[in-house]
Amino acid sequence: MKRLLQYSLGALLLISGWHIQAAEDCSADGNVQFLCGPVSPEDLAQIPDSPWVIASGMEDDGYLYFTHSDELSSIAVYPSPTAAHDLHSLYADCPGPLSTGFRPHGVNLIPGDNGIHTLLVVRHGDRESIEIFEIEETAGTPGISWIGCVMAPEGIVFNSVVATPEQGMAATHMNLPLGAVYEWQPGGDWEQVPGSVSAGPNGIEISPDGNWFYIGGWGTRSIIKLSRGQSNVEVESVDLPHHVDNVRWATDGSLLAAGHVGPEANSIIACLSQQQCAGVSSHVTRIDVNNLTAREIIDYPSNPMFLLGTVAIEVGDEVWVGGIAGSNRIARFEYR
Repeated sequence: MKRLLQYSLGALLLISGWHIQAAEDCSADGNVQFLCGPVSPEDLAQIPDSPWVIASGMEDDGYLYFTHSDELSSIAVYPSPTAAHDLHSLYADCPGPLSTGFRPHGVNLIPGDNGIHTLLVVRHGDRESIEIFEIEETAGTPGISWIGCVMAPEGIVFNSVVATPEQGMAATHMNLPLGAVYEWQPGGDWEQVPGSVSAGPNGIEISPDGNWFYIGGWGTRSIIKLSRGQSNVEVESVDLPHHVDNVRWATDGSLLAAGHVGPEANSIIACLSQQQCAGVSSHVTRIDVNNLTAREIIDYPSNPMFLLGTVAIEVGDEVWVGGIAGSNRIARFEYR
């Protein structure tokens, strides 16, 4: 029964639109503030030294949004008829741009020079791929240009993505009961990362030196530390009190692991599919990667405004939490 429930959750994550009637009111919920506009902002990434935060709206025919942390505003920027398309030579095997049937999922921003950055986006919908964009800072809203894609292997559905130091990328295949991490290098094919098989790997980050992956274990409720490119595979983990969705670096070198949990094995399925979310809550836990210890910093009960948290990033003196299930907002918590 447990395996059936796990498979059902995986199916919901792939095919459901997670539509609920989002509240129009954007007022605070106690100490929790909101930025309203992006629909199902499953993942977030901040443009360095900038008020702009990128959100992936994981809906059928979804959008990439730029949100402004000072003005608390947002704008859908892709797909857009004004977005430029120019295939980069690194992605020569890409069949070309495809803006229809765009359903963005995980994102990863690669900081660049002179205000020009690279954005990786897990894409579902009319094709399964990692889409690559160039983000250019301007005096106003940043520019966004599509520059390529890397197609997913047959039968693989990606969830989260992270850039590797060699201009490649790694992505999680969140399959239940067992999924894995796959890595791609320019000119090569996707290859399964040794030691990466686990129950529902979800979010992913990489150490600055490229020697370690940090994987959000949705099925295992843990953060998994996995060696990369070493002759002997090393795996360690730390248990968390919730399912782990995305993981993101904090400014102090710790990881922020966002996710959710419910009282029963099928609580998350019921919350997603039927909006029956009694006892379900969103969580953020801070991970010390040096000694693999965890400290929970956010526990927020599901409510009609915000059902399921999926990602947490630092924005100024706040922690922003994105979520799914059709809500039209990002939750903003006081930093602690």
